[in-house]
Amino acid sequence: MKRLQIILMVCACMLFAGQAFAADTIKLGVAGAHSGDLASYGLPTLNAAKLVVGDMNAKGGVLGKKIEILAEDDVCKPEVAANVGSKLVSEKATVVLGHICSGATKAALNTYKEAKIVTMSPSATNVDLTKSGDYPNFFRTISPDDAQAQLQVDFALNKLKVKKVAIIHDKGDYGKGLAEFAQGFFEKKGVKPVLFEGITPGAVDYSAIVQKIKFSGADAVLYGGYHPEAAKIVTGMKKKKMKTLFISDDGVRDDTFIKVAGQYAEGVYATGPIDTTKNPMAIAAIEQHKKEFGSDPGAFYLNAYAASLCLLEGIQKAGSTDYAAITKALRSNWFETPLGKISFDENGDAKGIGFSMYQVQKGKYVEVK
Repeated sequence: MKRLQIILMVCACMLFAGQAFAADTIKLGVAGAHSGDLASYGLPTLNAAKLVVGDMNAKGGVLGKKIEILAEDDVCKPEVAANVGSKLVSEKATVVLGHICSGATKAALNTYKEAKIVTMSPSATNVDLTKSGDYPNFFRTISPDDAQAQLQVDFALNKLKVKKVAIIHDKGDYGKGLAEFAQGFFEKKGVKPVLFEGITPGAVDYSAIVQKIKFSGADAVLYGGYHPEAAKIVTGMKKKKMKTLFISDDGVRDDTFIKVAGQYAEGVYATGPIDTTKNPMAIAAIEQHKKEFGSDPGAFYLNAYAASLCLLEGIQKAGSTDYAAITKALRSNWFETPLGKISFDENGDAKGIGFSMYQVQKGKYVEVK
């Protein structure tokens, strides 16, 4: 009997110690598409978080505490993201890295705001996420869509000498928002789009919109959305021998688009974060990914690596996990990252970053100088 009591006491002590350890960790929520068609956007972010956390834990963690990752898959769908947000709050996430898609990010942000959890996305570019003032808890390590759309329009008019443009989008927060900015910028330059229309994501066939683009007489089509739909549209256009230029966004500037579209991807233009792969920290981060995961990192990896560093170093600089202290630290300090030295303005947008134009050349995206 006495032996049983001792065993029970030991078990109770172990359980208490385990609970104390769990409560005494910095919990980094990592939310994004970890499965499905858009996993090529979300998994690089999870990998980046794992590498940054591993390095920091090896050096003693943050504020003397180990960092724990809480990974949650939202499949880039708003209805799933809302549930993920609630789950991460219930799991007492200290900060959240994510979400990946703008619609999913917006769906979860109010939940994080009410819980006073700082959230940072490497890829959500919808302008309202920062400039509306609705989400003071939100930060990002990528420029917003108005900057991206402005670059697309300037490039189309000044470099490609486009006279007639068709604009299509996927009706989502990201794709439609970007398309509307592009439409406005074109019209300010005196170019009224000959077509502006939304498509239904996930459709098997886009021959109807391809025909509309063809009959519009557009020199170029600007598409706001993600790679699965873009690949189908480009393929349809090329099979019809259309010479209409295709210009898109960072939702398409991903190697998965090239794999899906194959030979038809050649010549496609897409905006994406400025190439910082010659930055020493970027070189080291890319090599680290190759060594750990046996592959090149995917889309938004460096943006996610930077966001992971900023969130965790922000806690360290704040000297606290308090919401107000972290937000102040992020806005009042500069952080060395693979994207260069960055800080954040009052809206939560990163200072010191931007977009470039890329083109698929010989099966690879190449920055267009």
